Amino acid sequence: MARISPLMALPPILFIGFAALFMFGLERENPNALPSQFEGKVAPALEVGPLGELPQLTDEMLRAPGVKLLNFWASWCAPCRVEHPNLQKMADMGITIYGVNYKDSEENGLRFLEELGNPFAALGSDGGRQALEWGVYGIPETFIIDGRGRIRMRFAGPITGSVLRERILPAIEAAKSGG
Repeated sequence: MARISPLMALPPILFIGFAALFMFGLERENPNALPSQFEGKVAPALEVGPLGELPQLTDEMLRAPGVKLLNFWASWCAPCRVEHPNLQKMADMGITIYGVNYKDSEENGLRFLEELGNPFAALGSDGGRQALEWGVYGIPETFIIDGRGRIRMRFAGPITGSVLRERILPAIEAAKSGG
């Protein structure tokens, strides 16, 4: 009978170990959720340029009383086009939404809003610096900010109908109630 070298057992043992680490690493509450370093903290300062003649978004608006959303978007972003009707729906419900047009030309951003409607109470444009300061991974990305200027939730990706019902609206209600 041939002897098996202990080194021959090493690859299967390593494979099992890595597989276990991978499986346990996925056992987070939501493995698709991207972490946010700002949730529960005061929102970073916001300094954006104007977007045409539309109302200018200011940092003070994010710190004013009341729950509001901050949405990073662009005309070249296909998922932004997908979520836009849901932003309009929230604006029609009386939810204050501010927009930051990200790495886009003023002309294209304004054309996008003219074509699809403007759900934003105020807007600004960003060449990329503010998105970096806010920890934006990609667009669209939306932040729910409470009346004390604290980020209550960050959502990366398009706000679909189910995301609106199951995640965004409950988070807005929680932010209103202070929970």
